Amino acid sequence: MAASLRLRGAASGLRYWSRRQQPAVASLAAVCSRSMASKTPVGFIGVGNMGNPMAKNLMKHGYPLIIYDVFPDACKEFLDAGEQVVSSPADVAEKADRIITMLPTSINAIEAYSGANGILKKVKKGSLLIDSSTIDPMVSKELAKEVEKMGAVFMDAPVSGGVGAARSGNLTFMVGGVEEEFAAAQELLGCMGSNVVHCGAVGTGQAAKICNNLLLAISMIGTAEAMNLGIRLGLDPKLLAKILNMSSGRCWSSDTYNPVPGVMDGVPSANNYQGGFGTTLMAKASFFLL
Repeated sequence: MAASLRLRGAASGLRYWSRRQQPAVASLAAVCSRSMASKTPVGFIGVGNMGNPMAKNLMKHGYPLIIYDVFPDACKEFLDAGEQVVSSPADVAEKADRIITMLPTSINAIEAYSGANGILKKVKKGSLLIDSSTIDPMVSKELAKEVEKMGAVFMDAPVSGGVGAARSGNLTFMVGGVEEEFAAAQELLGCMGSNVVHCGAVGTGQAAKICNNLLLAISMIGTAEAMNLGIRLGLDPKLLAKILNMSSGRCWSSDTYNPVPGVMDGVPSANNYQGGFGTTLMAKASFFLL
């Protein structure tokens, strides 16, 4: 099964780790016990551009963390802050029964869950595994099946809002999974986002995210072309952005994440395009549509 997942992830043009879900027979007692133990350690795997501020928001809400990242340097500030840093996803699963993964690609997620030192090697029955990576919905479904065999629960919960929303705790989470487990997931996700929406069965969160990414890509390209045209015709970019944002062309790409340097602060275009959502990640949506 791990081999088939790796092939599926590669076909989607991706690379890293993921894996696990509990039977639909998950008892209400298990759900309640997770909720009552709200301040028990939470595992967090993947503390990059998005995962780092997400994990910090969990810390702000009083959750002790068990941290792992493939790049040890990414974990240093968490270690300095007194959080536990371990050497593999399996070690995270051994120490925490609620784990959030935030990884770049399907293959990265597959490796994290079902790799040689993956979560499934040491996951405990009844654990809640939430994958906030944006990956192929079919990979999420396959991972959920494998997780269920281990007696744990898997939910896909990709996000929208970018690094800025991750820092401010205003992400939107699109959650797919067993409805009875949604409250337990919402308890954690609500610490990192202002909108947590249950979309349906496993994979529907990814489906919603892909649709959102498709629309965002279209609007970002349109905004970039419109801004470029205006600049070439002699318009001041800030003035043009102001006009667009009070007119029918207004969109998130123009008023919140404008792609032109100098138009607004706190966005990738104001920082030499560092820390933004790159085209390689955006291209995942086109792979899923093929």
